[in-house]
Amino acid sequence: MAADNDELTDYRVPALQRGLGILQMFNASQRSLSSNLIAERLGVSVSAIYRILVTLTDMGYLNKLGTNKYELGPQVLCDGFAYLASRDLVDIAMPHLNTLRDRTSMSCHLGIREHTEVLYLYRAFAAQRLSVNVPIGTRLPCHITALGRVLLSEMEEGALAVLYAHVRLDGYPAPAPKTLPELLRMSGEDRARGFVLHRSDYSTAIAAPVRDHSGRIVAAINLSGPDAVMNDDANRRALHESLLAGAAQISRSAGYRAA
Repeated sequence: MAADNDELTDYRVPALQRGLGILQMFNASQRSLSSNLIAERLGVSVSAIYRILVTLTDMGYLNKLGTNKYELGPQVLCDGFAYLASRDLVDIAMPHLNTLRDRTSMSCHLGIREHTEVLYLYRAFAAQRLSVNVPIGTRLPCHITALGRVLLSEMEEGALAVLYAHVRLDGYPAPAPKTLPELLRMSGEDRARGFVLHRSDYSTAIAAPVRDHSGRIVAAINLSGPDAVMNDDANRRALHESLLAGAAQISRSAGYRAA
């Protein structure tokens, strides 16, 4: 038996073991980790894991925060790690978004954050003349969309400041923030509110977060439509309630259990 174990050990790939071990370190209480702490937990030097961290970041499994801190990247979601119990996020959200569209007659979208952009993964098309439909695969700056603002609200202020330290914000019309202090203030308000209503180009979108089993915001969904519909208080309240219910259902399907 010992000989068999030794033989199996010879086939192991230490770098792969360390890479997977790094991804498994993140959880609800450890949403970001420094390279020093990662190295300490693995019992190696920072230089020994530097190339692994660079590779995981390049492949989208990690996002780099500042000079030496990391968080899980969107590729973890796409590949179905434990965060989504081996189920693809789109497969989880699709039936709920289709139901939400049918109930509200409004377009619904699902998106995740990649650095400072929101990536649209799915849309439930509302077949009406006045509808908002963003194609799958579209990338838009997070700070100018309801989906993106919800995703940014997950980040701590310091990490958000680092992410946008060298990003120009003044090229977009209101209500998009034009300075970093405005962005930080807006994100704090979005975080406290728990949802985002964003108006632009004669349309309005309401977005809410989707959480994984650890409570972390891993995606966002929205309802979007013409201002003529959204400006009515009764309509907006009803749509808001339907959106929050849909987001809660998707989160439960992704393993989230509210305290």
